Amino acid sequence: MPELTISQYSLVYNMFSLTIACMWASFAFFVLAKNQVAPRFRISLIVSALVVGIAGYHYLRIFQSWGEAYQLVGDAYVASGVPFNDAYRYVDWLLTVPLLMVELVLVMGLVKSVQNSLIARLSIAAFLMIALGYPGEVLPAEAKTGMFSAYGMWGFLSTIPFVYILYVLWVELGKTMDKQPPKVRMLLRNIRLLTLATWGFYPIAYMGPFIGLGSGAGAEVFVQVGYTIADIAAKCGYGIMIYNIARAKTEALEESTAVEERELVNA
Repeated sequence: MPELTISQYSLVYNMFSLTIACMWASFAFFVLAKNQVAPRFRISLIVSALVVGIAGYHYLRIFQSWGEAYQLVGDAYVASGVPFNDAYRYVDWLLTVPLLMVELVLVMGLVKSVQNSLIARLSIAAFLMIALGYPGEVLPAEAKTGMFSAYGMWGFLSTIPFVYILYVLWVELGKTMDKQPPKVRMLLRNIRLLTLATWGFYPIAYMGPFIGLGSGAGAEVFVQVGYTIADIAAKCGYGIMIYNIARAKTEALEESTAVEERELVNA
């Protein structure tokens, strides 16, 4: 663990604290808001609550581990000798990233056969993306020498399912978007862009050693703060967008039902 200034240590510490608050506040919101959408879409909000609940727990453990890994000596924070357990982050991703794909597919209200196929394929791809990146992440710093090292190989393998997920989101799900109400189509386009923007940070951080950000205090702070911001957007922000999609589809259903009832009365 690199030596950090008080401001560097505190920035990471406070970002972990902020992330815990965001995750658990989002959990409360999704639980309370699920009754505001039609019953068929409530499962998506339940999955959203699971995602942020799991993430909140793991960030609590990361927060605790960060505090144990450093001690204040003079005007700097130095390694205490207790390892910082960043593996909590990968355990969290293994659970939550597939669930993010599940909640998106569920809220679209597709026919059962298409829905089940998409959930299975996207969940497996998301799991593989995280699982294949972890062996490279835990390699010692001296082994992260370049794109053609073992580190680069694991990064490349992890990228394959990531590209597949993007293909499904843009091509396969794109074909179903024309059948959605106009407001829902706009929200679905936005959630795909949010997924690309937030998930795109992770390979950038992974490639840090290739661009001179592999070690040192600045690199450690950049990665930890970047991960927390990306996780807040990718879990809390993503879940709020799922809620908005569910609300828009609920309003469209209510409007359609009201029109049918008026037609029956007039008939």
